[in-house]
Amino acid sequence: MTSPPIIAVDDVRKSFGGLTALNGCSLSVAEGSITGLIGPNGAGKTTLFNIMAGAIRADSGQIRIADISVNGQNTHVLFHRGLVRTFQVPAGFPRLTVRENLMVVPAGQAGETLTRSWFDWPRVRAREAEVRGKADEVLEFLDLTGVAEISARQLSGGQKKLLELGRTMMTDARIVLLDEPGAGVNRSLLKRITGAIRSLNSERGYTFCIIEHDMDLIAELCDPVIVMAQGRVLAEGTLGDVRANPEVLDAYFGGGAPAS
Repeated sequence: MTSPPIIAVDDVRKSFGGLTALNGCSLSVAEGSITGLIGPNGAGKTTLFNIMAGAIRADSGQIRIADISVNGQNTHVLFHRGLVRTFQVPAGFPRLTVRENLMVVPAGQAGETLTRSWFDWPRVRAREAEVRGKADEVLEFLDLTGVAEISARQLSGGQKKLLELGRTMMTDARIVLLDEPGAGVNRSLLKRITGAIRSLNSERGYTFCIIEHDMDLIAELCDPVIVMAQGRVLAEGTLGDVRANPEVLDAYFGGGAPAS
């Protein structure tokens, strides 16, 4: 039985000046899936992620998450709905420790309110201990406990990708948009990243949509695979299906003019 879509994108269009980035893009992501989003550079994948995450607005079209329209909603609103997005170049706070980078993520912490910081210190301390405990669980899950006290800037590229994944675990994430989690990561750390994604999907029910150029990672994790080209969906199916599709081969190797 096919799972219902948790994300539905319908005829989304976006242009920047005279350049069309998305040209009637429609796709769906099934709840509980690990869906791969691939395509040549400039196909519109990152633009679509930015719109889905609320960073920019579509010119037209509809996006629904769990059957609720999220058109034009801001990033923080979607965050509270359980949608989290990571970046190809990991974001974070380089001067904070790895543990602190996790602890700042949960919203609505008691210490964020000045009056509570002054007059309700026991509550602030209790919440901080709770968040710290959760951060330590995430560090252990990702095998980052040994680097918990160093600054995030000292991490390798692969460790930063793991920390980005850990930040999603500090929220009540339902949907995670991963932007090239394998980019610049050595094969050993890539195994840890793929293992963590698989565990979060199977054990905690995360739905993933992954932009990636590493076909080994796509083959290991993703079903279905959606191929984009020139701002719209070109093909969808298993990786074997889309690899055998003549239109996909032409988009990658035939020199068609890509969108941004």
